[in-house]
Amino acid sequence: MARVYLSLGSNAGDRLAVLKAAVQRLHELAAVRFLDASPLYDSEPWEIEPGRSAGEQSWYLNCVVAVETTLAPRALLAEMQTIETALGRTRPRGTPEAQRFAARTLDIDILFYADQIVSAGDDLHIPHLLLAERGFVLRPLADLAPELEHPALYRSVRELLAELVDEHDVRPGDYPARWFEG
Repeated sequence: MARVYLSLGSNAGDRLAVLKAAVQRLHELAAVRFLDASPLYDSEPWEIEPGRSAGEQSWYLNCVVAVETTLAPRALLAEMQTIETALGRTRPRGTPEAQRFAARTLDIDILFYADQIVSAGDDLHIPHLLLAERGFVLRPLADLAPELEHPALYRSVRELLAELVDEHDVRPGDYPARWFEG
């Protein structure tokens, strides 16, 4: 089984309920074994939806989860997109930019898949292309795997976090430590 780290985020609807439901769906996948989840973080949006101001865009609730899976990366991506859709994620029509800025009920990204480097089309890049630039990813990832080494940057998650240049606010959430249980 491959150890995989996934980033989960939500900024629409009941964010905590959506993340709990996503973890429950991970538990239900036969080819996935849930291992652990980071604490939750409230994160300032990176991008603002067209027609909205920064004050109008809802903050994200983010975490990272660790799983093991027998699924290949492309099959895992398909399962994650199925979970996103089942929990209310819609992808708006229009330009890729409009889609990128839209609020999300649920967003799941594959951060790491064992020590593999994968680039398959426009939708699958492992490690995630922007993880080293985003505090909302590195902070919760460091809670789970601070010594995990990025297979292309040859830096640990702890080192990447120490070198992070990201002015977006990422705050520890006021949630139970084991928020994903029960």
